[in-house]
Amino acid sequence: MYYPQTPPYFLLAAGLFIAITSGLAFAAVLKESIGDWYKKRSTRSISKMQGLAIQLPFLGICLGSCVFLASGMCIFGFTAKIAYLMAGPLVLLSAGLVWTQLKNNLALLESGNPRAFELDI
Repeated sequence: MYYPQTPPYFLLAAGLFIAITSGLAFAAVLKESIGDWYKKRSTRSISKMQGLAIQLPFLGICLGSCVFLASGMCIFGFTAKIAYLMAGPLVLLSAGLVWTQLKNNLALLESGNPRAFELDI
């Protein structure tokens, strides 16, 4: 008799937790970096601030999002292999686009445009 695998509810919650906590860390590091740059107006380009302090939380967001998406697909009946093969490229593409947009916004902020992070809602 075939019994389907138990859905990965724990991984779903863990992926969401990892993504949210990494997002909070990413926001705090980004605010601190921009605040320090703004106070000091250093010659160091803020668009070049790509150290481990900002990359590690961003990778945590990507990892948590990938686990969350793949676990969600597993709950709906996809095998783990197919779920991760679909979630991985989706997260990598999204992460690349977000990172590129962040670099563009930091370059705008550095050039003196105070509306670089203003949202039109």
